[in-house]
Amino acid sequence: MTEADIAFVKRCIRDDMHRFYVWGKWLRVRQQVLDMDKNECQDCKTHGRYTRATTVHHNQFVKKHPELALEIWYTFQGEKYRNLVSLCHECHEARHGYRRRKEVQLLTEERW
Repeated sequence: MTEADIAFVKRCIRDDMHRFYVWGKWLRVRQQVLDMDKNECQDCKTHGRYTRATTVHHNQFVKKHPELALEIWYTFQGEKYRNLVSLCHECHEARHGYRRRKEVQLLTEERW
């Protein structure tokens, strides 16, 4: 990413995050990731299920690492990691902790 790109991402973080997600550069990288993953949710795939990916998730969150906002890969301590990954809506929500499995309440002995 260029310094101008990083500055733009930082302005988006400060003012309006939606501007980042409709930015042409992001949309091109997003499509590249979806194509690379064959439009398959990578979390579902690890569990032997096929689900169409609808979202590209930043493992290194944009607000915390704006310099990685358009990077598919990043290096940390000499190891290469995936930053952008294709996910279905359910798995994306789970990655952010928005959906937690509801605890099942067991039936108890009726008391009259």
